[in-house]
Amino acid sequence: MKLEGIHHITAITENAQSNVDFYAGVMGLRLVKKTVNQDNPTVYHLFFADEAGDAGSDLTFFEYPGAAPGRPGAGMVHRIVWRVASEAALDFWAVRLRENDTESEREGAGLVFSDPEGLEHELLVVEVPDQPLIADHPEVPGEMALQGFHAVRAYAAAPAASEGLLQALEFEQVDGAWEARGEQRGGRYIYDESPPERGIQGAGSVHHVAWASTPEELLDWREKAVAGGAQPTPEIDRFYFRSIYFREPSGVLFEIATLGPGFTVDEPVESLGEKLSLPPDFEHLREEVEPRLRPVVNPRVKAQG
Repeated sequence: MKLEGIHHITAITENAQSNVDFYAGVMGLRLVKKTVNQDNPTVYHLFFADEAGDAGSDLTFFEYPGAAPGRPGAGMVHRIVWRVASEAALDFWAVRLRENDTESEREGAGLVFSDPEGLEHELLVVEVPDQPLIADHPEVPGEMALQGFHAVRAYAAAPAASEGLLQALEFEQVDGAWEARGEQRGGRYIYDESPPERGIQGAGSVHHVAWASTPEELLDWREKAVAGGAQPTPEIDRFYFRSIYFREPSGVLFEIATLGPGFTVDEPVESLGEKLSLPPDFEHLREEVEPRLRPVVNPRVKAQG
């Protein structure tokens, strides 16, 4: 029984349109679901991923208009690490980012940059057997595209305190990282020394990281989390997946989410993300919620039109 790497990563944005312009426009991801935060259905929840909306490539954002900028600190994920295929891909992204007013720099073997709200990313050439998770984009050749998540880096004041829980969740130590690797995919969790400044949850900060489970094993993972000292929520049905949440000892909010039923449960794959999708339990709120959400133009749909 192993977790199948990173399922999704959720962050916060102040402006959904600017967020879509960067991730679907510049970074070449596909906006695969435009819905609402199920814990606060007055705000957007946007999902960017590969062409099929697969877990392992799924970067999501809650939009909170007017949110102040965030700042990562102890107990927070501060960097998202993506896989790319080659050194040529790193060169491609350095040029593309610069042409879109985003500076980047080489840091060891990776290319590091931040989105317009300060959320930090790293692109890394990684040799793994995992299937590349790629979105189609007219300006990003497939061999240069992002291939899914490799890792998240988190700040921790006392990372050793988390060892018991991570071991209970079947993470293994590999090359200075904790790795969750299942039959299909793997993802890493890496600790860095915390900065002196206190972290602030806000625009451009990561809210939580989710790890992938088969649907059949979710409650077993809940038991493992309890055995490791965590206090997980009951199972929550998010319609597109089921999940549990808990904080690991460093303070980072973990989610374990199921691989399925997925985003095609209410939209065909050909038109994912093109309209506001509301799970059945929220559909009765559409007339109340939709007029309050700021309109978002998907650059992919605009280009097709």
